[in-house]
Order: sequence, then structure tokens, then C-alpha cells
Amino acid sequence: MARRCELTGIGPQSGHNVSHAKNRTKRRFLPNLCNVTLHSDKLEQGFKFRIAAAALRTVDHVGGLDLFLAKADDGQLSSNALKVKRKLAKASA
Repeated sequence: MARRCELTGIGPQSGHNVSHAKNRTKRRFLPNLCNVTLHSDKLEQGFKFRIAAAALRTVDHVGGLDLFLAKADDGQLSSNALKVKRKLAKASA
């Protein structure tokens, strides 16, 4: 299972642990992924996603899953999220 957010595409980053003596060792910064069920108002259905905590706050800020997916770039979305976006497009058409 990839450590990547399904909605924003956020993945692991690399960096250094820096000790008091300024010794640097490689490390990875992993995103804070959460398994959540987001509810779609138009489809009246819940969808399970593995998203970052920051993405969850963004979805709430934008106004819900439907509005977030409408504005989201297709290149960042996972295949599961793209399926939901297509369902929403069909429902609104």
C-alpha cells in the first residue's frame, strides 16, 4: 500500500535528523494518513479514502467532498477518487 494521499497526492519527503552536534542522518517524513469515510451529498453515499489529515481539513474548508472533487486536478487524484468524481459528474448532468 503506497503512502500517498488519495485526494491531494501528498507522499513521503526526505530530509535529515540533525543532532545537537550537527550530525546529519537521512530520514523520511511520512504524511499523516487516516482511513476515513467521506459522505457525498449529491450521491447520498459514503466513500472510503486514505487521506492526509491536512487534506481532511481542506475538504471541510472547501465545503465537502463534492465541491472538493469538482475543483481537484485529475493528476493528483487516485483511481478510486477519479471514479467518484466521474459518478458526481454523471449525477449532476
